[in-house]
Amino acid sequence: MKATMNLAVVGAGPVGLALALHAARALPDARITLFDARPAELDMSVDPRTLALSLGSVQLLQRLGAWHAESAQPILEVHVSQQPPSLGGVLSQWFGEPQVRIRAVDEAVPLLGAVLSYGAIVAPLQQAWLAACEREPKRLTSRFGAAVTALKPVSDGVEVDAGVCETFDLAVVAEGGVFSDQVRKAVTHDYKQTAWVGTATLQDARRGVAYERFTRHGPAALLPLKDGRAALVWCVHSDDDPVSELDDAQRLLVLNTIFHPEVGRIVEISPLKRFALGLNAERTLTDGRTVRIGNAAQTLHPVAGQGLNLGLRDAFELVRSLAGSADVDAVLRRLEWKRAPDRWAIIAATDFLARSFTWQLPGAGTARGLAMAALQAMAPLKSALARQMMYGSR
Repeated sequence: MKATMNLAVVGAGPVGLALALHAARALPDARITLFDARPAELDMSVDPRTLALSLGSVQLLQRLGAWHAESAQPILEVHVSQQPPSLGGVLSQWFGEPQVRIRAVDEAVPLLGAVLSYGAIVAPLQQAWLAACEREPKRLTSRFGAAVTALKPVSDGVEVDAGVCETFDLAVVAEGGVFSDQVRKAVTHDYKQTAWVGTATLQDARRGVAYERFTRHGPAALLPLKDGRAALVWCVHSDDDPVSELDDAQRLLVLNTIFHPEVGRIVEISPLKRFALGLNAERTLTDGRTVRIGNAAQTLHPVAGQGLNLGLRDAFELVRSLAGSADVDAVLRRLEWKRAPDRWAIIAATDFLARSFTWQLPGAGTARGLAMAALQAMAPLKSALARQMMYGSR
């Protein structure tokens, strides 16, 4: 990497901070500037939004020295099931109610992933980045409170306008936002689904188990948190939303009829917030000397919980490629085909699952139930799926 390499990172969320911190270590001769519209003094550690990380993402944060295990709840098992009736008749007698169990012990790993708050991810990353800036102030720069309003391609670089125009060899955009607020990209689909999110308190919950339940309205998930609580994601049709008119007590009653009996009793839920769900993805990660990663490149349905994990893999592969070559344009050309298998496999799988809940085809639930029963019975296939979810395509 040439000594004059100037890298701009736009967005100080988990993906942008991870990329900036990794680049600071892997590209010791590069000058790196991190931009974000929020002020640096804003305390991000209190942000309560819940995120699920795969084992691969946990390992990446550990490598960066930005993983605080005490803030996270390990996922030791994932239990996937479908609300009856699924198979019916003879099929139910043969297979029982379909369910899939993926356990860390079966995959010979300490955990499948972890659940923690947005603040518990961002705060350690930002702390590590600011410490690196203090050690190398001439090479690493933070521009908090500076919103990037435009990116303009120039000869052998890109011009970044954040109140003052500066030219960089490469700009990486990791500033995404949620589906409803985004400008539509090349590949887009509105699933006409709403995600209601909050927390639930479980009675006698099994520690470290994540539950996903397929219902006729959409998927619902409980992600384990500490102290017997779980993060709730409840997806329903937007045009016929059965949740919006219910009060918290009524929602609690309905939730206790949705999930698998193994979950036990849900005794309390927090006030729920709702978000529109859709697919919004760029066909390519690169455009000249601008690269988009994370939600800036693809916003996915939460059914598979892979959005952040995919963004972190985008970031690490980009830095690894830059560390191996001084030719930025060649790196960006290779980045497309190196990331394509992992990226499009996750996009396609997530899109397929999300669309399947909008199908009005007879037997769709039965087909999904049979697929789950077959997956549970075929240990090698289930293990391959677990590895894909933990690490992505390698």
